[in-house]
Amino acid sequence: MNNAIGSFYNWYKATLRNTKYRWLLVAGTLIYLVSPIDIAPDFLPIIGWVDDGLLATLLVTELSQLALEHLNKRKQSGTSAADEPITTIDA
Repeated sequence: MNNAIGSFYNWYKATLRNTKYRWLLVAGTLIYLVSPIDIAPDFLPIIGWVDDGLLATLLVTELSQLALEHLNKRKQSGTSAADEPITTIDA
């Protein structure tokens, strides 16, 4: 079971870092979180909320990491936010 979770995490992380599929995965995650169809239904106390909580945490953590990497790359290049036009993380 632990291997399956690790494999899913690695796939999710790699897919988020692929600019071609990033926003598709983000949209799919958000749809899953608001959808009544779940792996563990939400009407089951605690168990039903765990999968949603873990997926939301994974999404926020990985997007935060991508944003920090982008900001650090910008800082290392010596440009400030005022010097550059507004870009997306994909750029």
